[in-house]
Amino acid sequence: MPIDNPRELFIFLLSDVRHSTELIKDFFREVSQLTRDPTVKEALEARLFVADKIIATLDKCFDLIGEAPMKISGRLYDVFIEEFRKEFAEIQTPAKRLFLLTKINLLSQLQVGEYVGLIAAADFTHHLGISVLLESCLADKLAFVERTKRLILPQQFRGTVATA
Repeated sequence: MPIDNPRELFIFLLSDVRHSTELIKDFFREVSQLTRDPTVKEALEARLFVADKIIATLDKCFDLIGEAPMKISGRLYDVFIEEFRKEFAEIQTPAKRLFLLTKINLLSQLQVGEYVGLIAAADFTHHLGISVLLESCLADKLAFVERTKRLILPQQFRGTVATA
């Protein structure tokens, strides 16, 4: 579908973010069942709760502009998840936790970038109220990135890495 104006681009980007949020929510549910680490499992389950809130916020954005999400055919997240499954199955060491957290962090950083662009598109199309809603979604994503970083870098190493 050709995109002819900034409004259509905004709707496309908003649809894409909503679609990826659904995919990632399902992925986190799957990963939560794969991990044996109670700390990681708890963080992922909290992320599932927040993902529902984000999806509701994105739906409110669509309501405010009087549009429905477009059908998205992007495969970026599908490919990422497929590759994760293959690679995770091949890892046979206790380092699975590190691999899992690193990939979750990468995925979260990708979403942060999407939100930055989406907020700019909302501002450009003069949807300033929607920008506020999207900023709250971005804040949730950034909080998860920070929490994941803390899980990746164990407490006993945090001070030594910063001074090294």
